[in-house]
Amino acid sequence: MRIAIIGTRGIPNYYGGFEQCAEYLALGLVKRGFEVIVYNSHHHPYQEKEWNGVKLVHCYDPEDKIGTAGQFIYDLNCILDVRKQNCDIILQLGYTSSSVWGWLLPKNVVVTTNMDGLEWKRTKYSEKVKKFLRYAESLGVKYSDHLISDSIGIQDYLKDKYKKDSTFIAYGATLFEQPDVKILQEYKLAPYAYNMLIARLEPENSIEVILDGVAMANLAIPFLVVGKHETTFGNYLKEKFAAHSQIQFIGGIYNIGILNSLRHYSKIYFHGHTVGGTNPSLLEAMASSSLICANDNPFNKYILEDDAIYFQNAADVKKHLLKVVYDQDIYQTMLSNNRDKITRIYDWELIVDQYANHFAAVKGQLNR
Repeated sequence: MRIAIIGTRGIPNYYGGFEQCAEYLALGLVKRGFEVIVYNSHHHPYQEKEWNGVKLVHCYDPEDKIGTAGQFIYDLNCILDVRKQNCDIILQLGYTSSSVWGWLLPKNVVVTTNMDGLEWKRTKYSEKVKKFLRYAESLGVKYSDHLISDSIGIQDYLKDKYKKDSTFIAYGATLFEQPDVKILQEYKLAPYAYNMLIARLEPENSIEVILDGVAMANLAIPFLVVGKHETTFGNYLKEKFAAHSQIQFIGGIYNIGILNSLRHYSKIYFHGHTVGGTNPSLLEAMASSSLICANDNPFNKYILEDDAIYFQNAADVKKHLLKVVYDQDIYQTMLSNNRDKITRIYDWELIVDQYANHFAAVKGQLNR
């Protein structure tokens, strides 16, 4: 079976969640005998036409020149090319800048779309942008033969909103078993003597609430903020918390080994995401044996259940920072249970098998 994956900046992953998903899926599907094409931006750091048995097609992407509008042009170029590839199935990861071109997707190829999270709920967007995102979401549904939800919450939403069934396939992770304590030396850290978060610095990721709690607790140990901070909101946060030297904005880190080692050796790992389905960084924290303090919402609770501590406001964050003793039995049980969930439910090998089974089930089923 020939599968094309569109909707990402490409592989190997240098960017984020869907790129990592594309990487693991492509490698896993090739290993299972599929022929796989992944679409890459023309300025992706890896410029070869093949990577570990995966065919790569580089398409012109002007995002670096014209900003967000460039994403739409890149997705158009990918769709125009995939029309020529004679695929059995196109897997579309997300819909934000591609669904407006959905009418151009080849009519004789099955299109299955991972619908991502509820993008229009993000607080950073204006009402006009949110209106467009709702429209783009509806087009993503309209121009897909089949839908994939990476959380039960998204699956329920699609059924309620569009009366459409979707296949539930969670995001994946790989159990992290080789933490490197030497990495801490680069950041002048000691094991279990710092707290951290990893996220895009956006309001809906509860960054400000978490840092308000850190400031209120006023502990001397470092608090790492990992994520690109040369943004309007990032600059606002850096200015607001400039007097709190324990809060360290260390920028984006895209090496998964470094990230997982930092997560593993943190005392508390904060996960403030409030929008979306199965968040990749949450699963990676579970796989890294991180003690997780998560925003108290249904998406996070569905995954973590009772194996995390939760916050709703800055006072909760302060309370946990002052109260938690990392090596208490109750917290160690949480770590063990979360690692077990990765092995039983979220391991990438299981997720790739679920995608492979989905493709086998929908091959030839055109519903548009």
